[in-house]
Amino acid sequence: MIDLLFCGNNAVFDGVLTCTLSVLKRTNTSQPFTLHLFTMDVSHLDPKYKPITNEQTDFLDDVLKSYNPESRAMLHDVTEYYMKYFSGCPNEGAYCSPYTLIRLFADLIDDIPDKLLYLDTDIMFNRDVRLLWDIDLEGYEYAASTDHYGKYLIHPHYINAGVLLFNMKRCRETGLFKAARGWIRRKHLPFADQSALIRSTTKRKLLPQRYNDQKFLHKHTIVRHFSKRLFWLPYPHTDNIKQYHVDKVHSVFKYHQFDDILDEYLELKEKFTMRDKTYE
Repeated sequence: MIDLLFCGNNAVFDGVLTCTLSVLKRTNTSQPFTLHLFTMDVSHLDPKYKPITNEQTDFLDDVLKSYNPESRAMLHDVTEYYMKYFSGCPNEGAYCSPYTLIRLFADLIDDIPDKLLYLDTDIMFNRDVRLLWDIDLEGYEYAASTDHYGKYLIHPHYINAGVLLFNMKRCRETGLFKAARGWIRRKHLPFADQSALIRSTTKRKLLPQRYNDQKFLHKHTIVRHFSKRLFWLPYPHTDNIKQYHVDKVHSVFKYHQFDDILDEYLELKEKFTMRDKTYE
């Protein structure tokens, strides 16, 4: 079993669907997948902070099972944990949203196994996920790549936490997540959970950039991370183009390597929209 973790509200559906399809279509394995979805309802903070729905989870489960009947999607509502540990904390207004914090509950969930691959929802796999999943983590809490900008601006080994391969057994032994939650409760941090994880780490494995490429797409790129990036032309500016912004992926990045994935995504999204209307 290959276990993946995504976190977010109901607005992350397109990202989770496209990323999941990229894993399924780029991976040649008989192993089933378990998709763990951490979510919560904190609409008291913002009306748009509504949880991933059962309908979205069921649809993702159907997609997974169409590739392997033994695969599954599991929804984990962590609202109770959030209210207990993080409600009113200095990082509640995190740089993205409170949902960036909830992967720090991974050690508290019984269904989480000894190995877990956390992924941001703006990720696409360009090559087989097993190239990442099969990395030996003996003695390490997790494996991660450097941050494209942070390695220049902060530290040469500053990591990007959008792709994290966790040795959960080791993390539970060292108390990584517990320590990170302590940082979140006590002190406002520049990058919230990412900063808390880095400060709590005892030993990590640093991976080459191809495991989390936040700017380029090469033939050897395993993961393309569609994070916000700087463009120099026609004038210096930033843009936050995601993989499901299909027209911009074609017109700005000139990428067509993901067309088979994006074509299936558009077909499935239309099916989901039609199915969702039946629930109304």
